[in-house]
Amino acid sequence: MLKIILVFAIAFLLQGAASVMQMKYFAKEFTELRRQGKVVCGRQAGGFHAGAIVLFLIDDEGIIRRARKLEGVTCLARMKEMDGFQGKYVGSLTGEEVPKTHKNLRKAVKDAALTYCRYISGEEFEMPPSPFQKVGRSVTGFMQQKKVLQ
Repeated sequence: MLKIILVFAIAFLLQGAASVMQMKYFAKEFTELRRQGKVVCGRQAGGFHAGAIVLFLIDDEGIIRRARKLEGVTCLARMKEMDGFQGKYVGSLTGEEVPKTHKNLRKAVKDAALTYCRYISGEEFEMPPSPFQKVGRSVTGFMQQKKVLQ
């Protein structure tokens, strides 16, 4: 039993380390694009299917100059160029530009277009809570429930 727990613990730590490496890789790729100009990002979580993140380097009019994607199930996925997007207006993307076999990539492209349109309209973006903030809110909510029950 102890061996099984040890194997799971080691696998968990390795997966965490690989995820951190992938996040650093993504940050490096994003920074590289960001140094060239404005970047629009779209994402779609995959769960047990391939998740996807798209990055569009755009000019001041919202025309795509370069498109990159990160798509995959594992933390070994890497950024690749996406053809067929150069010269298109990012706000008009519908996801139909992506083959139907890449469902989450299509959703990520739509998310990028929606994000750009929200940005252009002046809508404020709320930052999602960090994992620590989520835990803190859960603990606070639990403590408040406990006080109500007493």
